[in-house]
Amino acid sequence: MRVASKAIQPSAPGSLAERYRSVRAHSLALAAPLSPEDCQIQSMPDASPVKWHLAHTSWFFETVILAQRPGYRPFDARFAYLFNSYYEALGPRHPRPRRGLITRPTLDEVLTWRAHVDAAMEAVLDDAAFADAILLGLNHEQQHQELILTDIQHAFFANPLLPAYRTGAPPPAAAAPLQWHSHPGGIVRIGHDGDGFAFDNETPRHDALLRPLRIASRPVSNGEYSAFIADGGYRRPEFWLSDGWALVQAEGWEAPLYWLTGDGAGDTTQAFTLWGPQPLDENAPVRHVSFFEAAAYAAWAKRRLPTEFEWEALSGAFDHGQVWEWTRSSYDPYPGFQPFEGIAAEYNGKFMVGQMVLRGGSCATPDGHMRPTYRNFFPPHARWQFSGIRLAEDI
Repeated sequence: MRVASKAIQPSAPGSLAERYRSVRAHSLALAAPLSPEDCQIQSMPDASPVKWHLAHTSWFFETVILAQRPGYRPFDARFAYLFNSYYEALGPRHPRPRRGLITRPTLDEVLTWRAHVDAAMEAVLDDAAFADAILLGLNHEQQHQELILTDIQHAFFANPLLPAYRTGAPPPAAAAPLQWHSHPGGIVRIGHDGDGFAFDNETPRHDALLRPLRIASRPVSNGEYSAFIADGGYRRPEFWLSDGWALVQAEGWEAPLYWLTGDGAGDTTQAFTLWGPQPLDENAPVRHVSFFEAAAYAAWAKRRLPTEFEWEALSGAFDHGQVWEWTRSSYDPYPGFQPFEGIAAEYNGKFMVGQMVLRGGSCATPDGHMRPTYRNFFPPHARWQFSGIRLAEDI
């Protein structure tokens, strides 16, 4: 099965082989601080166990690449059912909400499978016929590396002990003045230009029309979001989209996910992080807010969220990469969109309904995996990701 190469331009074979080994090793490094019990837990249907992420990324290379080679035998044919994610063309699969019930194979068996796949992949890393598919698989694994962190943070938050994944919390963020960058409006070019790797949903490059606008130089901070809360933000329906207000009432939201508020005279606000509970850093970007919360804050601030086209057109004017930033754009195909061919045809296009686009990248995004044209997407209620807010306004 062939992956379309129209937007995938791999590096030289040697560097691609080195990148393969580096990316695969990084997944193991992310799992290294965790026990087998940690790797087994699934804290909600939207999250997956770390063991499943390690297995699914090996399934991808085995199914998309190795299975196409004459004479290759799967490590265990039963794994095709257990670790397929959403590829309907490949047959039935274990239900996503029940991934935490897959206690067998064990973590050791999954790691043995990964080593088996890596050994078999050595024979094709320098084969130009597989270069496009390998590069897609590496970027796919990097997506799951970010999910390993977001999912284990949610799992540890569900643990009454509130354990830390990492040690040595980073220092508090420095205060950054809020500035505004202007754009005169007009026709801009949007989408990936074909130089280097891109997912199919970043193409084709096309024209978009902007109205004159300004966009904030940095994301909204915890301190600024705290002012929204103090002003009754979660109790005032005038700021909320209808579905968002209904969710606030149903779920009892009072603050971003992972904020912890103490009681008594020494009342302090903390946030649960990958380093465990930490004092809330007022200068750091607010994280773990849904699209509904982002839109409500923007309405309270008498501004708005940027569209993904405004964000991309102005991305060279500001720093990004601390949080995924919600945009006001629904996740739709670009004009002339064509999915990858073969198995990868189901990679992105089938999800282009009912979701919102986020841009930028986050502190959990692997090095080398960010670019201004990257289109992340989640449903508007999702907030276990490292998602934040950047404001815009019309001129």
